[in-house]
Amino acid sequence: MAHPSLTVGDIARFLAELAPPGLSEPWDNTGLLVGDENSPARNVLTCLTLTEDVAEEAAHAGVGLVVSHHPLLFKAVKRITAESSEGRTLLTLLKAGIAVYSPHTAFDSAAQGINRRLASKFGLSDIRPLRPTGDESPAGGGRFGRLPEAVPLSEFLQVVRRSLGVDALGYVGQLDRSVRMVAVACGAAAEFLDDALHHDCDVLVTGEARFHACLDARAKGVAMILAGHYATERPAVEELAQLIAATFPGLVAAASRVESDPLKWSTP
Repeated sequence: MAHPSLTVGDIARFLAELAPPGLSEPWDNTGLLVGDENSPARNVLTCLTLTEDVAEEAAHAGVGLVVSHHPLLFKAVKRITAESSEGRTLLTLLKAGIAVYSPHTAFDSAAQGINRRLASKFGLSDIRPLRPTGDESPAGGGRFGRLPEAVPLSEFLQVVRRSLGVDALGYVGQLDRSVRMVAVACGAAAEFLDDALHHDCDVLVTGEARFHACLDARAKGVAMILAGHYATERPAVEELAQLIAATFPGLVAAASRVESDPLKWSTP
């Protein structure tokens, strides 16, 4: 049963404390993007990306707020019509009175955000930001930490695979190279390669990277593991739903059940 008095603004303020908007990258679009903060929160649905099927799911579930990690609105919108997927998604949300909040890069870099959670999943200790934020020491871009003991890259690949529940991984580096210091940056974040080098990391784990970034990693002698954009970020979206539900007793909060990775992997 939906919480009788909670508003969209109540949830938005909690999310802003968890992932302060000041941590967002300058190019990003975070915060409350659709809706009235004074409207009832009703139920909450979290997702990685707000697509048409997720919007339909939210409407059928009587949701008052969708927390979408990736912003639905990135560029200026001149028209909202059913001629585009984004337009159809927005129309579904508006008809159902559903608000949308996006934490995106603020949640990536928050003290207890996605990268911190990833680093913990991999069993790292002494976890610190790759790019610390001056006024919020536990926060910042990416993370790095130390494994309990050095292992071959081949073994650490299996740690990543098991931790994220994926069948296949891309990687750069020799399988027998030793790995102890690990850098983590979710999504498409190969730009943290030099930060990983600066902190003497043996490997950078990210979601996806361009071909030339892989060449750069090889040339600089840093291993890199590509686990998939979805796989590095979706688990934290599921954990966020659990956190919202625990913070607001009586509120129903759940991760989308229809969302899936658009990229499929062929395995033997």
